[in-house]
Amino acid sequence: MPRLHAKLLALSLPFAALAPAAALAQESNATTPPPAVATTPSLTLEECVARAMRKNFALQIQAFSTEVAREDINIAKAAFEPVFNATVSRGEYETSALSSISGRSTHADTTDARIGVSQNIVTGATVGVSTGLDRSGTRPVTGALDPAYTSDVALSITQPLLRGAGLTVNRAQIDRSKLGLSIASLDYEARMLQVIRDTEVAYHDLVFARGQLAVRQRSLELAERLLEENRTRRSTGVATDLDVLSAEVGLANAQNGIVTAMQAVRNTEDALQALIGQFEFHEAVGSVALPHEAEFTPSFEESFKLARERQPDYLATQALIKQRKIDVDVARNSARPTVDLGGAVGYNGAQRTYGTAFNRMTQPDGYNWQIDLTVSVPWGLRADRARQRSAQAQLRQEETRLQQLEQDLIVQVRAAVRAVETNRQSVEINAKATQFAEKQYELELARFRAGLSTSRQVLETQDDLEAARVNELLARVNLRNAIANLRQLETSSLERYGIVAAAP
Repeated sequence: MPRLHAKLLALSLPFAALAPAAALAQESNATTPPPAVATTPSLTLEECVARAMRKNFALQIQAFSTEVAREDINIAKAAFEPVFNATVSRGEYETSALSSISGRSTHADTTDARIGVSQNIVTGATVGVSTGLDRSGTRPVTGALDPAYTSDVALSITQPLLRGAGLTVNRAQIDRSKLGLSIASLDYEARMLQVIRDTEVAYHDLVFARGQLAVRQRSLELAERLLEENRTRRSTGVATDLDVLSAEVGLANAQNGIVTAMQAVRNTEDALQALIGQFEFHEAVGSVALPHEAEFTPSFEESFKLARERQPDYLATQALIKQRKIDVDVARNSARPTVDLGGAVGYNGAQRTYGTAFNRMTQPDGYNWQIDLTVSVPWGLRADRARQRSAQAQLRQEETRLQQLEQDLIVQVRAAVRAVETNRQSVEINAKATQFAEKQYELELARFRAGLSTSRQVLETQDDLEAARVNELLARVNLRNAIANLRQLETSSLERYGIVAAAP
């Protein structure tokens, strides 16, 4: 009978080897899911990534940066929008007879009203059109007021000739803001890639944690059977109390393994839910399984080409260099003297009433014009030249940082490619180690039942089998994580899940 039992147990071990959870379900055709998730619906990695794209807090926070950058463009363009202005003033004064040439006290009052529109243009010039209607009157203190009404319309323009002149300088803020939006969009894409990678790793970790729990549960069953068998053998005088005690210790260790494995499962479930939801920790996480990965041999040349052409951090640094070049142009222009050429022309008329004065603007009584030249040169231009040198240093700093990023990409891609290759070999090696551990356990259990081994030796081979199964599952998870890291560098994970890299 013991031999028959041993044979039945040996036949059941290959299926037990497949039970480490849904982690190996797709690869080993296991049909029995872990008890912890047997009644829950399945949750695929694709569903997790889709939920993360909708609900992840980090992505939502990054989207605000893109929104702010988009509004910065509107702010920069607003500098070239027309500005309406209007002023009204009222005043009066009176002079004493002692200060008057005529020897009489006089009283005067004025009312001025002016409206106009001014606008900055991309050459640096400021153009303005305005019209005004004024009232002024003087009279002796004891006499009648003698008012006069004047109206005018004027066109003025001021054009910088050195400092502040040119399209490059005056469009600098708009161009910087557009580049800032590109950088924010690239940062959003980088955050998407990071969230995808973190979700993949969290999903794989949950597969491993549940698979490890399934292994621990299987070990607990074996420990219980061993203890029961030792007690039976002791009652017949074949085993000793030491054998029973050894089996009890093995059972206690298996129970402790269940407790720690359950803790790991709960922690990894929370970590995954935090990435793909918002405060949804009360919801049960469905059964998970390692996704099938088609066999492929990664190429450093192809992966590095993709990373260099599409990696958001690398492209964002290139855009930042363009911003620094704009800053250099602006700083170089600011180091010039201020030379502004201005001009104005207008018509005016004077009448005895508001209405007639307003109407006379179409048939003016007079005109006026002026041209002015303003020159301003700070002594030595020390501050402006220092700002120019600072801008050039910042440009060189970003260019050096771009070279560093390119070197880091080389190192990261090389390491990621090696990790995929190494972990694929590790999966094969650990699969063979599991097969060996299974056969070793079967042999040791058969020897124990034949009276040629002890409970301690059986427990040791059982621990070896448990470790081999866990190591094989870990190797498979590490392979998936290595592939996820490589896809993040290549940005190919976006195509993997059909995601368009565009900020909302």
